[in-house]
Amino acid sequence: MAEPNVVTKQDLIESAKTCIIENGVNQLTLKAVAEGAGVTQGTVYYHFKTKEQLMIEVVEDMCKTSWGRLEQMKEDSGQQGIEWMKAGLEAAYERNSSDASYHSLFFSLVAAGLHNHNIRERIGGLLAYENDVLQKQIQALAGDECCGMPPDVCSVFVNALIDGLAVQSLMRSDFDGKKVFDYLERLLAKQLGSR
Repeated sequence: MAEPNVVTKQDLIESAKTCIIENGVNQLTLKAVAEGAGVTQGTVYYHFKTKEQLMIEVVEDMCKTSWGRLEQMKEDSGQQGIEWMKAGLEAAYERNSSDASYHSLFFSLVAAGLHNHNIRERIGGLLAYENDVLQKQIQALAGDECCGMPPDVCSVFVNALIDGLAVQSLMRSDFDGKKVFDYLERLLAKQLGSR
């Protein structure tokens, strides 16, 4: 196969994110990504064999970028512990709004992963990555126990809770996410700050 022009895989991921933000997840196509990046569809196909592969890489990029910002904030400002947790919850709250694209894309992939082993493996790996980042922070804050659980278990609960709140936000127009996240922040601050 011929080498594509100088557009990188990351350029195409950024084009896909722009397409999702401007037009919604349902309008994401390889053609739209190509048009947004100013390349041919062949260039997109060179990097992504399927729309699902593109979607997975967009979700991974969004997720890891978000966690990376939190880690960078911690390094730059020395913000750790409860302040790190509050910043993380604020970022999760922003991703949980009904018009945010991250969870729409994520849940589309979860549904596809029920019948596609490769997607299931990639999403499983992404969840493991998130759990690991959370576990390290919980352990740094609470030691060997948080909410009566070891940090590795608590991190899974917190991660699942955030994703569950996203379902509420996406499916219920009357869902008061701000109120729920405020209470979640208080609960976690109490549990994590009690050490």
